[in-house]
Amino acid sequence: MRILFALLGSLSLGLGVLGAFLPVLPTTPFVLLSAFLFGKSSPRVHSWLLHHPWFGGMIQDWQQCRGLRPRVRRRALLLMSASFAFSIYMVPLWWVKIGLVLTYIALLVWFLRLPLLPDRPAVAMKQPRP
Repeated sequence: MRILFALLGSLSLGLGVLGAFLPVLPTTPFVLLSAFLFGKSSPRVHSWLLHHPWFGGMIQDWQQCRGLRPRVRRRALLLMSASFAFSIYMVPLWWVKIGLVLTYIALLVWFLRLPLLPDRPAVAMKQPRP
């Protein structure tokens, strides 16, 4: 089972990274899924994900509080809306457009119901002593 979880975690992480560059593929759910799968299969890779500069904070927020920071939510809403708008514009079939709009609305309702976590305080730089 560990090998299966590791393979699925790798696939999910690959899709998450691709999602950062492709308009229709989401990043966040795939990264969260890969963290779950690597948590079951590889503590080393799971730890790497938790401490990764791009993904770590988001994964820790989700695992500890099941919520998002406002900055993450705004970025996700912007990218999600842009990718759905682009997809709806590009698809020629009206019934597919309706399906995309309904999917967008369902995803939006779910996403907006996630708890918002307070922003992390900025790290203060140490002042040199005179």
